[in-house]
Amino acid sequence: MRNFSHSIVLAGAAFALALSTAFSQDAAKPDPNREAAKRPAAILESAEWKELFNGKDLTGWEGDTAGYEVKDGVLVCKPGGKNLETDKDYGDFALTFEFKMQESANNGIGIRVPAGGRPAQDGLEIQILDDNGSAYGGEAIVAGKPRKLSWLKPWQVHGSVYGHVPAKTGYLKPVGEWNQQTIVAIDDHIMVILNGAVIVDAFLEDRAPLEAGFNGRRSRTGRIMLAGHSDPMEFRNLKVADFSPAKPLLEGNPDNTPPAGFTALFNGKDLSGWKGLAHDNAVERRALTGDALKEAQAKADELMNAHWSAKDGVLAFDGKGKSLCTAKDYGDFELYCDWKIPAGADSGLYLRGTPQVQIWDPWDIKKKDGTPASTPEEIVEVLKHGRNLGSGGLWNNRHTRNQPLVLADKPIGEWNSFFIRMVGSRVSIWLNGKLVVDRTELENFWDKTRKEPLARADQIELQNHGNNLSFKNLYIRELPY
Repeated sequence: MRNFSHSIVLAGAAFALALSTAFSQDAAKPDPNREAAKRPAAILESAEWKELFNGKDLTGWEGDTAGYEVKDGVLVCKPGGKNLETDKDYGDFALTFEFKMQESANNGIGIRVPAGGRPAQDGLEIQILDDNGSAYGGEAIVAGKPRKLSWLKPWQVHGSVYGHVPAKTGYLKPVGEWNQQTIVAIDDHIMVILNGAVIVDAFLEDRAPLEAGFNGRRSRTGRIMLAGHSDPMEFRNLKVADFSPAKPLLEGNPDNTPPAGFTALFNGKDLSGWKGLAHDNAVERRALTGDALKEAQAKADELMNAHWSAKDGVLAFDGKGKSLCTAKDYGDFELYCDWKIPAGADSGLYLRGTPQVQIWDPWDIKKKDGTPASTPEEIVEVLKHGRNLGSGGLWNNRHTRNQPLVLADKPIGEWNSFFIRMVGSRVSIWLNGKLVVDRTELENFWDKTRKEPLARADQIELQNHGNNLSFKNLYIRELPY
């Protein structure tokens, strides 16, 4: 059995109508799965979509081309149809499409499948199945009452990542109607949205398959495949949006001008889009509400405006006051950030309100009294926290790596460039074009055990330790989650 997920059609009025219909249902008691779909839908609405199917012929597809045909703008899997795959590979992407099934029909969407490979075994297969069909269940009398039976395993129902993750049920439209589905595959994060509801939201890297023989969870690129099982099935409006990692180093890009697909966090002119730090403890800050929140934020903003400023296209800090925070919360994202510090300075970036991506002077060997360390013992003491290893490490980690892979800092007084990619709790960081953190878990500093998960979204902070600091070229691209 194979899986196929269909995506929310993000094309103009049709997309807006589908969302408004889905999200307006049961307004008195919101469906949590429909509520969960709002954030990725909003992010995907601004994505750059490209057609996978032109509505006329099978251009861009290969494999069992004889098993499929195009009728009135619809891609049809004919009886006996097998695997039809794209003629190019896709790694991190979102796929949106519509599908229509017959009773008990079975198909699937293979993702990251090697050319000519098996979708469920060699890649991942998102199930497309009329799981209410008569072929997959029956009825029995239990305690004098009829009960519906199913032969399906939980990870075989529609939308499931076959062999890996069961999908939530109850969101398929009746047989013969068009369904809308989106599949998001970014790093090991797989999300499936069916008719405006999240039915799968999982990170696969640390999960063992639910049954032997399904080993494609670590595959990171491959073909998108219509995994036919000989049953008739119809598809239309197949589109894909690329979420491959951006270049780790921008070259020749004008200051404070976001590259394509990114938004500027700093406009180079003022503190628009930023706020002060309302509380030093993120847990207590998140608990603030009502007047208490307004009062704390007003005081924080006053302090921010006194010590942070925009000067000559640079976001500058005078060495007093507290950290600077984005006014908006962010979950999964890519972030560019240029920074410059004076000798001996210490700073960092908080991701989702959590410390921290370290910034400091690797060559500083001053003791607490301000004099240079002069003996081997004094140098060891000064450098015991790893300053000499360079910036970019996840310094507050205790269970996973907290040191950078290489020293990539430029000399003090020169501009350095971060590129940060955060998916789930894992972070990859490039400093000046060199990989210094490779998909390492950022631990939840606010949990003493460091085992509770991070907040799924929160503010980004520019940290200070009482030094003059300079930042510019802060650009962000939100990733759907």
